Amino acid sequence: MNYGLRSSRSNFGLIIPLPDPIDDSVDSNQLLKGERVRMRLRITVLLCCMVISTLASAQSSDIPITVNFNSDLGPMNIDRFSLGQGGLSPEPMFADRTAEIRALKPRVIRLFVQEYFNLLPTSGVYQFKTLDASVDAVVRAGATPLLCIVFKPRKLFPRRDQESVEPTSWKEWEALMHAVVSHYERRNGRGWYWEVGNEWDLQSGGGTPYHMTPEQYTRFYEHTVTAIRRADPKARVGGPGQAFISAPLIPALLEFCDKNTIPLDFISWHGYQNDPQWFRHSIDSMHLLLREHPKLHPQTVIDEWNMDPSQEDVDPRLQPVFIAETTFQMIESGLDLSCYFQIRDYPFDDDAFKAFYPLQDVAEQERFWDRHLVQFGLFDFQNQVRPAYFVFKLLERLTGDRIALESGSDTVHGLATHDNALGVSSILLWNYSEKEVDVSVHLHNIPTQTMASRYVLDATGPNNGEAARLRPQPTQTLSSGDGNLYFRLAPWGITLVSLEKR
Repeated sequence: MNYGLRSSRSNFGLIIPLPDPIDDSVDSNQLLKGERVRMRLRITVLLCCMVISTLASAQSSDIPITVNFNSDLGPMNIDRFSLGQGGLSPEPMFADRTAEIRALKPRVIRLFVQEYFNLLPTSGVYQFKTLDASVDAVVRAGATPLLCIVFKPRKLFPRRDQESVEPTSWKEWEALMHAVVSHYERRNGRGWYWEVGNEWDLQSGGGTPYHMTPEQYTRFYEHTVTAIRRADPKARVGGPGQAFISAPLIPALLEFCDKNTIPLDFISWHGYQNDPQWFRHSIDSMHLLLREHPKLHPQTVIDEWNMDPSQEDVDPRLQPVFIAETTFQMIESGLDLSCYFQIRDYPFDDDAFKAFYPLQDVAEQERFWDRHLVQFGLFDFQNQVRPAYFVFKLLERLTGDRIALESGSDTVHGLATHDNALGVSSILLWNYSEKEVDVSVHLHNIPTQTMASRYVLDATGPNNGEAARLRPQPTQTLSSGDGNLYFRLAPWGITLVSLEKR
């Protein structure tokens, strides 16, 4: 390492002591020779002191990270930070990427049950073939479906209007919901998540043809979950997939279910914000709200989240580190489940939407999805993998139990786990800052001699291959007990350290 040392008086500020007055009884050549030796020794000592001081200063400026292998914090359950797919087309949008998605091991995948699946082509006749294809993709990806109910059959909602939110017959609506859930209960098994609604606090339901008041929503919720639970008593029901954290639907739903003993397994909301702290604050606010209803114990679920879509010129390194930092904030604040939006960016099927969605809203959705730069997906419109995929690949490696990791910085955070079954410990670190930093990782109570392998996420290179995106670094052997690792984190940088028994 070059510390920028140069042997000049102006840089070091050295003041070289003058020699003592010359003693006439001493040979002048011998005296000068001795003084030169002493002078060299003084300069050497001063230089050594400065190098040691510089080294100490450099080390003290490192950000300290402490990992204690004896501090078991319980299961990490990293699979709860899962995925979702937008409702853009009746096609199974990620069916040819199920192997790559399965490698991320998401616990759930959220899918919109939209009207383009045509579940009720005519009264009393149900059709599941189109929806089956998308559901099968979720199941092949190894996830439990979280199905978001947003469809609006023309037979029960003859008027194409976002304010027309109640079916002409609640009996027929409940029969339809019972048929849908029964179909998948018989076909695939019990216990799926069923979410009632998506952003119905917004005009046109954030892409679905509903806009509800709290009173309308709670009535709709009651009829819907009654039918769901009749078909599958183990089904997990909840909602409302609220767009704004301050909207009234969640408070109304909690009050209604508390008062009327209506099933409520989870409450859900969304966030598209650039500040990871926003997500933490939203979770904290939901926990405060739940304290007002001690009889209820719903899971907290953010089942759509990403950066603000209005930003188009974004550093490619930012989205991966945003995912890492936001996931960290979700963990720290005790969120139960999340679904990153989304798996794949996909062309908006305007023809499919025109059959049931107000035409002015179809145009708005088409402008957004097909006329703007959209960078939500782990896979882009051409089905090419994005760097964001690989941060989920690194998060997936945080298996086993969480162990304590402490950082001396507000911008460098991390997560650490030990997996007894695999015999592997994993440390994920990231720099949520535009400045590069040096870190000193102090490992305490390493159980055995290990090989430390480190990988750096490269979000800027042209090659999308895993070996190019997750670049391996030189390995290091660590003895049992305590050890240290030193490295530099680039701006918005992410690195994973994997420790395996040697």
